[in-house]
Amino acid sequence: MIAPKIPDNETIRIKALKSFSILDTFSEKEFDEITLLASIICETPMSLISLIDGDRQWFKSKVGIDLEETSREISFCGHAILNEGQLFTVENSRLDERFYDNPLVLGLPNVVFYAGAPLVTSEGLSLGTLCVLDNKPKILTATQQKAMEVLSNKIISLFELKKANLLLEKINIELETQRAELEMFANVAAHDMRSPLKNITALTEVLMDDYNSLLDDDGKELVKMLNMSSITLKDLVDGILHHSKTGTILQKKEDVFDLKSFIQDTIQLIDGRGNYSFTTSFENQTIAVNKVALQQIFINLISNSVKYNDKEQVEIEIGFTESEFEYQFYVSDNGMGIAKEYQERIFKIFEILGVEDRFGKKGNGIGLSTVKKLIEGLGGAISVDSEIDKGTKVSFSVLK
Repeated sequence: MIAPKIPDNETIRIKALKSFSILDTFSEKEFDEITLLASIICETPMSLISLIDGDRQWFKSKVGIDLEETSREISFCGHAILNEGQLFTVENSRLDERFYDNPLVLGLPNVVFYAGAPLVTSEGLSLGTLCVLDNKPKILTATQQKAMEVLSNKIISLFELKKANLLLEKINIELETQRAELEMFANVAAHDMRSPLKNITALTEVLMDDYNSLLDDDGKELVKMLNMSSITLKDLVDGILHHSKTGTILQKKEDVFDLKSFIQDTIQLIDGRGNYSFTTSFENQTIAVNKVALQQIFINLISNSVKYNDKEQVEIEIGFTESEFEYQFYVSDNGMGIAKEYQERIFKIFEILGVEDRFGKKGNGIGLSTVKKLIEGLGGAISVDSEIDKGTKVSFSVLK
């Protein structure tokens, strides 16, 4: 018996084999079907997917053999991986000096015929073989040999696909961990910043109310600026916090609820005193969607319609239709409008147009970015149609 030689690239080959994380895994249907097909096509009672580890050959899939693995020293496949990617054939092992006294020939499974197609990676590394075996001498036809080549390539493709999926799962886990850490950081940062900002705002309001007469015009202006800056910074912190939580919101299950009541409740959160005019263009309707996410979307859009409105009477229309696969909504207003060249930019985070709202404040460029993120997370899309001085209509959809 002649033991197989160790390839010159053994260290790299073993590293590549380990990278697929397939050694010592359970049997899988797609691999078992390939070994069965190889056995049928080549008309042999036995077939294997054999992987050559450091000192053993391990069988990922097998037909007609009970063994889980053997030592590498007595393996036929150890010779096959040295065959430069070509089919390695032993027509009669009893007449071959390399195998005539091999334990696998003399005892079970009595290998007389062997043909192994190396499993070669895209880097040219042979991990093992797809092999067929028989208890009697045999010669494969050209068609059978070609089939072995095709099937071995299929196995490598499956290996590569599984490796890619494992990597994707790992990346997803890492991203989820990072997302959770960022959300935790945002929560802690927001909490730690809110308190001093709230105190600054309160103190400046005390200065403006109780000490106004003691301040000259410059002092009053400085206190007013300080008050506005603290409010703006607080809004920015809240916006970042809401944006960071979109992933958590989207994980919530969908709810079944009445749309009319939902819209009325959402309007009440924004316009509790009834200062603005709202109309709805839909009948009583029950929908099934992530309610928390949808409310966050409407709060942002309705608030924008109020804030960026320069008319004495703010008018807002909320519409709804549905198709077979999605719900479609819109929020339309009679506000100041958005110039054509800015209508794509408004959905990018931290994009600020520099326009003051009806309360004299400027936006922070987070709200509509959060809205877009939520809508896309619900499988939908958002668009805007607007004209300066004539108002804005924001339309969006979510999947059913």
